[in-house]
Amino acid sequence: MYRLFKTLNRRALIKAIIAAVLTVIFVLMGSRNLQNFDPALIAYLIGTVFAVFGIAYRYSVWLQRPPTKLYWRRSMQFLFSRYFFPYLLRSLKLFVRNIFFQRFIAFRSRTRWFGHFMLATGCMIAFAITIPLTFGWIHFILKPGDDTTYYAMLFGFEAGSFQLGSPLAFIAFHGLVWSSVLVTIGAIIMMKRRFTDGGLIATQSFENDWLPLFLLIAISVTGLGISYDYTFLEGKTYQFMAVTHAITVILFLVWLPFGKFFHIFQRLAQLGATLYKAEGKRRGMATCPHTKEEFATQTHIDDLKEVSKTLGFNYDKKDGTNHMDLSPEGKRSALANAHLKARQESGKLFG
Repeated sequence: MYRLFKTLNRRALIKAIIAAVLTVIFVLMGSRNLQNFDPALIAYLIGTVFAVFGIAYRYSVWLQRPPTKLYWRRSMQFLFSRYFFPYLLRSLKLFVRNIFFQRFIAFRSRTRWFGHFMLATGCMIAFAITIPLTFGWIHFILKPGDDTTYYAMLFGFEAGSFQLGSPLAFIAFHGLVWSSVLVTIGAIIMMKRRFTDGGLIATQSFENDWLPLFLLIAISVTGLGISYDYTFLEGKTYQFMAVTHAITVILFLVWLPFGKFFHIFQRLAQLGATLYKAEGKRRGMATCPHTKEEFATQTHIDDLKEVSKTLGFNYDKKDGTNHMDLSPEGKRSALANAHLKARQESGKLFG
């Protein structure tokens, strides 16, 4: 056990502990010192705190990698510059387009985009509902003398009300049902691809590709089962369905920082990468000294040199230039010329 702790990244561990502690503090504050916290959700809260710890730890380790660290630093530098408002607007547009509508994957396949959109939308709706409820930030009450009106309480303050049996009540109390349906549709579409796509069949693995879909379907089906039991079975199987649902959700939360779904949090970094490209184009393009053609931004080439040296690779040449100043075409041409020169000097062009 001591060896395990010695291998942990100390900086990431400290940040993860801080994130977990802050989560607990936010729960205490938002629920008014647990006054509005539902004890039945304690297992979900523990799983969520663990997920926050794991995500913060892994994200911190990821940001410490030289390429990621440089991208992050540049993104913040470019965003908080004199172009703050244009870049902020650009980031918000990209966030809506690529996170809410998942358009980054649309060019690959319409069916794939639809499945991805169903999964993402269902998960976002589910998290938007369950996190505030689990933390005790939102709860519903019936005031004394009024048994037909539900009052929504946000951080202990009244935030709205609706009549029982009204369309709004039906939508509110079935929000997780809608999200479960969306997630199930999306997961089935993704599973169909993995049964029929030859490339996926050859490269997929159970842990990275099938397990996430199985977990999402299990969560959705058991969640739908709770609603079905409450509506049609008068709660006869509620305990079994509730326990099964809790187990699947907690397994998902515990596995979240370590599995494929971690890319959800990495996806946000794409916004910074887009700003990096935009700022690089504004600053000017790099021209290959061999082909005399533009091939990348000068900012990217300069940063690539810096990261390579940080990783222990120095491609500087004696004349003060660098091999990375060449475009891919220029590098291939330079390599071919070097081979030709070596063969000419040996007197053997072939063999």
